Amino acid sequence: MIAATPATPPPLPLLRLRLTPRGVLPRRIDGVWWPHSRDLLAQLPQLLAALPTAWGDIVSVTVNGAAWSAGPGRMLVANQVVHLHKAAARHAPDTVVLLSPGHGRWDLLVVPPDTTEEAAATLMAAALGDRAPGTDGGV
Repeated sequence: MIAATPATPPPLPLLRLRLTPRGVLPRRIDGVWWPHSRDLLAQLPQLLAALPTAWGDIVSVTVNGAAWSAGPGRMLVANQVVHLHKAAARHAPDTVVLLSPGHGRWDLLVVPPDTTEEAAATLMAAALGDRAPGTDGGV
């Protein structure tokens, strides 16, 4: 008899998230997220786990309903229920809105998963007011 060893799950891909610096005046967006896929159930837990503790517990997430895969109206993330809302495509198609009672609302620009690394870096830098890598003194 051959004993099968349990397969080790592959490591999670690196989270691609940049937040606006603290102390910056209110902005249209609070950060930029470049998910690896349009599977919200797979991508959301890693995003929420990486957010600053000052943002509190995110209890509601609103996304573009046409841009993300189908999913339930709520999910359990880190032992907390998170309500998922899918807005009409015309309503902020490129953002995800995070709500935390008593802490506030945060809007993240979403870079499409299939965007090239170069284009994503440029979009993220432009959205946050940085210089794009490799341009006039950029990193």
